[in-house]
Amino acid sequence: MTTHRSGRRRKAAASAVIVAALLSTAACGGGDDSSDDSGKKNSANGKIEFNGAVGKVLNASTKKGGELKFIGSQDFDFLDPQRGYYGFMWDFARYYTRQLVTPKPVPGKESTELVPDMATARAEVSADGKTYKYTLKDGVKWEDGKPVTSKDVKYGIERIWAQDVLSGGPVYLMQVLDPDGKYKGPYKDTAPDKLGLKAIETPDDKTIIFKLPKPNADFEQMLAMPSATPVRQDKDTKEKYTLKPFSNGPYKVDSYTPTKGAQLSRNPNWDAATDDVRKALPDTISVTLTTNADDMDKRLIAGEYDVDLNATGIGQAARAEALNPKNRANVDNPQTGFIRYAVMPTDVKPFDNIDCRKAVVVGADHKSLQTARGGPQAGGDIATNMLPPAIGGADPAYDPYEFNKNPNGDVAKAKEYLKSCGKPNGFKTTIAVRNNKPLEVATAESLQASLKKIGIDAQIDQYDGAQTSGIIGAPANVRKKNYGIIIMGWGADFPTGQGFSQPLVDGRFILDSGNNNFSMTDDPAINKLFDDAIAAKTPEEASGFYKQMNEKVSDSAVYLPFTQEKNLIWRSSRLTNVYTADSYNGRYDYASLGVVK
Repeated sequence: MTTHRSGRRRKAAASAVIVAALLSTAACGGGDDSSDDSGKKNSANGKIEFNGAVGKVLNASTKKGGELKFIGSQDFDFLDPQRGYYGFMWDFARYYTRQLVTPKPVPGKESTELVPDMATARAEVSADGKTYKYTLKDGVKWEDGKPVTSKDVKYGIERIWAQDVLSGGPVYLMQVLDPDGKYKGPYKDTAPDKLGLKAIETPDDKTIIFKLPKPNADFEQMLAMPSATPVRQDKDTKEKYTLKPFSNGPYKVDSYTPTKGAQLSRNPNWDAATDDVRKALPDTISVTLTTNADDMDKRLIAGEYDVDLNATGIGQAARAEALNPKNRANVDNPQTGFIRYAVMPTDVKPFDNIDCRKAVVVGADHKSLQTARGGPQAGGDIATNMLPPAIGGADPAYDPYEFNKNPNGDVAKAKEYLKSCGKPNGFKTTIAVRNNKPLEVATAESLQASLKKIGIDAQIDQYDGAQTSGIIGAPANVRKKNYGIIIMGWGADFPTGQGFSQPLVDGRFILDSGNNNFSMTDDPAINKLFDDAIAAKTPEEASGFYKQMNEKVSDSAVYLPFTQEKNLIWRSSRLTNVYTADSYNGRYDYASLGVVK
């Protein structure tokens, strides 16, 4: 899942030392608040603490009412559930979408387990693993009071096939249910009811059956994504649906203005008796969007807003203020499950040559990149390969280019690789980075400085971060712009190697628009390892294949990983039912949040 978080510019070294000291104090204190009174008077239970919402529920409450106020520096990619791919959008979408199954609403790793949502139970799965059957609960309704039917679920999923109109979202279900690409999507469907996808059957309004051509142990994880949200045909406005999605969740979207914000209010036809997942505590939910991330942090600390929508992490300009003793009880420091990295498209010269790519990988100053991300605690550990530690098959010790041995880079080795790739005097290239992500810009500047030392002249192009899928997500545009290096980050779509790596490196997932395989990797051996892992009988067997896949990807030097990310995130003292969830990559579970009025 793309992260699309913002960050901030680096300050002077002296400031970094002060921040590091504050971070160390906060972490070692483990929530020691003996001298802290700030903010507690407004909390639900009278006590808040540093990391108080990591691994546990802080301020548990059933009290309803009030306005939950989000602020963000990054707009949603799409509110359309079939198109959204930003991680925070998936979390936020729980307010107005429901799926057959969904992550368990609990803190930490247990949140990666699935529970029934619109369905009465988890799937009935056939012995051969190819058929999944669900029955819808009674009383699940749209915002106008009409019942949600199995046909609505099917139609919503069919929209994924309309990539020429609705690009941007994950395409797992399309790959799994129709690997040969025979179905052309509902807008080209010749069936009278526009429900011609044969892999999904709806014998009645309450029953839905999925027929997979071959087994896939992660299939239910795919059905838990927003892309499996029902959509009613008479409310489908195609590409305009993102402006006014029709709700089957506890809230309805009253307004959404791109780059400005959104307003949600209660859906009067949502029935809590049908929903064991969403607390639906606030009366209203607002989203304010700003282009000034530093100002956003100030306003969060001042108590004007409750949550950073993007879960970007407190920027360097505000970090010392957030972590001083009077405020640090409002801060959490979770692992996010994301890797931050640079990726080199192999169809942009000279990165079609592996030795040119290796020159970048070994020449980079990994310590400087970590510092640009915010240091070990605000940014994360230096990453040595492209699989997060929590994913089966990960090996944090796998370090093919010796980042741990040479944390500041190996200039001599990099220059050897430049000679090997026929560029002994270096070359020119362009680093593409989102203009609304100061942390990403900082890492681009760090990388630019490293590459200059080895003779690579890398210019930085800051593109419109709100147009990611059509700029770096369009391979033709990447080639046209000569984007040799792209700065990005990624978290698991679901907690397996398939859920993290397949969109990034499986050649069958390369798209003309909304592409995430920026490296354009299409290695039959890597593709086969995904097939082998997906067909594995046990998670342990699958992990073995994912380990091999990750080693091949890391060895190919298409990626320069920066950090295994950690963030410092702010929560207001008004929040209730606050906890970080691994299912949402260390963000708060938004659907559980309430506020003290």
